[in-house]
Amino acid sequence: MAEITISNKDWPRIKIKLKRKYNHLNDEQLQYSEGQEDQLIDRLAQLVDRDRTYVIFTLKKALVNIDNNRL
Repeated sequence: MAEITISNKDWPRIKIKLKRKYNHLNDEQLQYSEGQEDQLIDRLAQLVDRDRTYVIFTLKKALVNIDNNRL
């Protein structure tokens, strides 16, 4: 079970933040469906060359400040 829950409603805003921070990521790499957090975390960890803990921290930070454009 993932350490974070991301709704389909919040994902588009998080996706924009991730694309700003990691401009090499594309829409295909950032595909996500609710309930697939573990797959997303593992894929992002590989793509940005970081560990799961960092990716989870980044995603949580994006969720806390959902209305802010910064990540």
